[in-house]
Amino acid sequence: MAKAEIFAGNCGYTTKVDAKMDGAMCKLDIDTECPHITKMAKEIPEVDPYKQISFKRAMPTIHEAGHKYCTHACCPVPVGIIKAVEIEAQLALPTDVTIKLSKE
Repeated sequence: MAKAEIFAGNCGYTTKVDAKMDGAMCKLDIDTECPHITKMAKEIPEVDPYKQISFKRAMPTIHEAGHKYCTHACCPVPVGIIKAVEIEAQLALPTDVTIKLSKE
């Protein structure tokens, strides 16, 4: 099982993701206090990993759900969910992703 813990920033919400392969599909268990991500999670209980890793054929279903429910365009949660799916499906290594922000 792959896990992700995503602290979204100014909103103060943390989302925990467990991704577990079940045949060709990846089952998602998403735990969050964010009401928007809670709605999003209900729409994506499982996903096809190969449909999440590219924009070339179609919009990934996780991004579609993020577009539908996330109110903040730069919410990192959808990307964090995709990273967990990639790792569980052995399409990526479990390497942390970091964005460092500052204002000078």
